[in-house]
Amino acid sequence: MTELKLPSLDYAALAPIMIMLGAALLGVLVEAFVPRRSRHVVQLTVALLAVLAALTMVVFNADDRLITAGQSIAVDGPTLFLQGAILVLAAMALLLIGDRSVERGGAFVAQAAVTAESADDRKQAEGRNGLTEVYPLVTFAIGGMLIFVAANDLLTMFIALEVFSLPLYLLCALARRRRLLSQEAAMKYFLLGAYASAFFLFGVALIYGFTAGVPGRSAGVDFATVNAAVTESPSSPVLLFAGMALLAIGLLFKAAAAPFHVWTPDVYQGAPTPVTGFMAACTKVAAFGALLRVFHVAFEGGGWDFTPVLGAVAVLTMLVGAVLAVTQTDIKRLLAYSSIANAGYLLVGVLAPSKDGLSGTMFYLVAYGFSVLAAFAVVTLVRDADGEATHLSRWAGLGRRSPFYAALFTFILLAFAGIPLTSGFTSKFAVFGPALDGGQAWLVIAGVLTSMVLAFPYLRVVVMMWLSEPGESTPTVTVPGGLTSAALMIGVVATLALGVVPGPLLDLATGAAEFVR
Repeated sequence: MTELKLPSLDYAALAPIMIMLGAALLGVLVEAFVPRRSRHVVQLTVALLAVLAALTMVVFNADDRLITAGQSIAVDGPTLFLQGAILVLAAMALLLIGDRSVERGGAFVAQAAVTAESADDRKQAEGRNGLTEVYPLVTFAIGGMLIFVAANDLLTMFIALEVFSLPLYLLCALARRRRLLSQEAAMKYFLLGAYASAFFLFGVALIYGFTAGVPGRSAGVDFATVNAAVTESPSSPVLLFAGMALLAIGLLFKAAAAPFHVWTPDVYQGAPTPVTGFMAACTKVAAFGALLRVFHVAFEGGGWDFTPVLGAVAVLTMLVGAVLAVTQTDIKRLLAYSSIANAGYLLVGVLAPSKDGLSGTMFYLVAYGFSVLAAFAVVTLVRDADGEATHLSRWAGLGRRSPFYAALFTFILLAFAGIPLTSGFTSKFAVFGPALDGGQAWLVIAGVLTSMVLAFPYLRVVVMMWLSEPGESTPTVTVPGGLTSAALMIGVVATLALGVVPGPLLDLATGAAEFVR
């Protein structure tokens, strides 16, 4: 009789994940047992304390380089750096989610089951406190993202993908106002996300079949087995290429890369703005963390095969994001296409065949996360009686009416455009430099040209805010509460600091840019 042996677990290394998932379960209990009037404060406190505790454990584990949990979780430099990035950006997003002073009752619907556009829906939109179930959903999503960037086998990565995707599908449907638009966004995201997950899982099956041909090794989907199969398997490479393609579809969908980007503008526009910011920052970190690990560890030996294809995807992504951003008339859709273009720039870093490319990509993810959360913080403040005024025509003359917040938004847009002394310039330099050194000049040329095109919609918004006269339809900028103010100031200061003195974070990313295998 074979004796079963449980896998060894390094609980300290797994602590950030366990803390976030434990906080999510505690949040469910809070919903069941804490009085309604106290839930908001308790849930926000639990979520923020969990994020801080998990971040503390990430710092505590800074020197760990190990594989645990039955070879399914890798704790190394990229894991810890990206987990820290997710937690810091998630804390900012939680501040935006928890603020109820910008809009009375918060950004979320008071009762999710109420029929959209009904009398009850209009009544709840007038100021009833929003539901607090969003906090367990957010903490579950954060926990899934922490697993996603640490996964050392494809099945664990798939489970993590579902753990953080399912809460996001629900969160997108919970906007207080414009409920039909929000529900439509959630449905599109859910259906397309389900297809992407199916592609990913089918890719896992094909990769498993490919690894079965390695002499002296049993089949498996852990990254060590896959890496060995790429270089040693005598099997036909058709299974490998098909599996790589299907896995890439699932990951590129989450990264919002073309042609798998079609969900992004609708979901960004329809979701509650704090959730949009959370997705734009944290989901992008998680998606590219997984891409880096899959293609730099599992498929490292197949670089000659996947680089041209992913390079073409990167160029297409940059073109789609830059060109279609020019045509947008809604600020959230503009930021969505900006996110798509930035996914293309990040893919340039993923394909740079060096340690500097890896560190530059990780730096870019952090810098972009701070900037995009600050941008969406400003979007939540520009309001009229019907809620957020997101049509670009409504922003005309905003600089005359609210010069301080218009100046902050201008600075963020200049950072997106890559103007020197902002994090956007440093980020692009951090990914384009290694790509150029690695012989990927064609990607760098495409990146520079599309950056020039993408600067136009940013500058158009700046000109509209400062050089147009405010009209009757120009909305006001709501005075933010303490939570939104904190998130906005953190984002703006980080955007400036990473442009002026990027050295410390770049050094940290460079020191962390080595996977365990």
